[in-house]
Amino acid sequence: MNFAALDEARSFLAANPDIDMIELFILDANGVPRGKLLHREELLAVYESGRPLPSTILGLTLNGDDVENSGLVWDVGDIDCRAYPLAGSLVRLPWRQIPTAAVQVSMHPQEGLPASIADPRHLLIKVIDGLKAEGYHPVMACELEFYLLDAKRDGNGRPQPALDADGGRPRSTQVYGLRELEQIEPFLADLYAACKLQGIPARTAISEYAPGQVEITLEHGDALGAMDQAVRYKRLVKAVAHKHGMQATFMAKPFDHLAGTGMHMHVSIADAAGRNLFASQDPAGTPLLRQAVGGMLASLLESLLLFCPNANSYRRFQSNSYAPLAPTWGVDNRTVSLRVPGGPANSRHIEHRICGADANPYLAAAAILAGIHRGLRENLDPGEPVQGNGYAQATELLPTDWLTSLVALEQSAWARDALGSEFLGVYLAVKRAEYRQFMAEVGEQDWRWYLTQA
Repeated sequence: MNFAALDEARSFLAANPDIDMIELFILDANGVPRGKLLHREELLAVYESGRPLPSTILGLTLNGDDVENSGLVWDVGDIDCRAYPLAGSLVRLPWRQIPTAAVQVSMHPQEGLPASIADPRHLLIKVIDGLKAEGYHPVMACELEFYLLDAKRDGNGRPQPALDADGGRPRSTQVYGLRELEQIEPFLADLYAACKLQGIPARTAISEYAPGQVEITLEHGDALGAMDQAVRYKRLVKAVAHKHGMQATFMAKPFDHLAGTGMHMHVSIADAAGRNLFASQDPAGTPLLRQAVGGMLASLLESLLLFCPNANSYRRFQSNSYAPLAPTWGVDNRTVSLRVPGGPANSRHIEHRICGADANPYLAAAAILAGIHRGLRENLDPGEPVQGNGYAQATELLPTDWLTSLVALEQSAWARDALGSEFLGVYLAVKRAEYRQFMAEVGEQDWRWYLTQA
């Protein structure tokens, strides 16, 4: 566990004498940052002896409700659990009016019990350590899509794309369009500046398939560090958008008639010296790459809830939409779920295209790597790669509803072994509670469909 040393805080405070407030946050299983706002003089104590946080903080629904059968509420008296800062996570928040910094914390494996069993970052570390014990060092990167929305809703109370720099409302978009990026240049300039300040390697920006939809890529690196960056990057995007009078959303399908938003995960396996074990002149990669694909395909249904965690996540799965529909793989083919991109031999890797942008990066990465580990251990064969239109050739489809994925994870012996029954106990309790709440809510769609017809 790479908790930060006290000298890191002392050096930061000395270099930033104007900082008054410290935003302390931890990421829960839903990917929601939760925490406290501290004063400057409280920071050193956090580094010395941790900060107590209630056990319930890692057992909440997406809307912040306690889940009584998570085991983190009344059973343990909502006990205080100690969290410690992560090395390298103490950074300035340049958009805040009050000079403020942020620091990410994680539960201590022992002092943070019982909440530490539900810490999603711990789960990823566990899976990575299992791979490293066998000589496999995972390398990953994220591509995250998001929408920029107007902070104000339309006349019907619905979200709408943000105004462009000319003050107009984009009603259409040109995919890969440069004018679309030029129109959000003030936002992009501040976002790239904030990423640079925080050491987040944000690179290529792309205008995607819908008004206000953008994708920015992050660099490859060790799997844990890459997911730390993805978590902090999502917070940056939302904060910088707010500064510009917009709302950024990573919701998987915010509009029924427009493209969904995904989180493409790029993954390869290196040896201890950093050599890519997937590298090959063969565009389909090495036998090890094929085994990794086989493991991810074999585990896909049981992992799907971690890739697509919400009811809305499944609205993204539509034919001919560049969203995956089936447990398929291919070489340089965007109609499949697992794509091996082209490029130089030493860059050979797998692009996992299933996750919605609403997924928790830690949990998605843990499930991907656990599937890869399964493929390597069991020498699984993925079959021949799909050529041509993967949508037309699909013979087995992914489920398109939340409950099926929830039940598949609940019933998976592989998931209990790979991810741990303690973590899954909390996570599934939270997801069951959310499912009940979601299905109990009566809203506009119910009235439109059934009010006069039933």
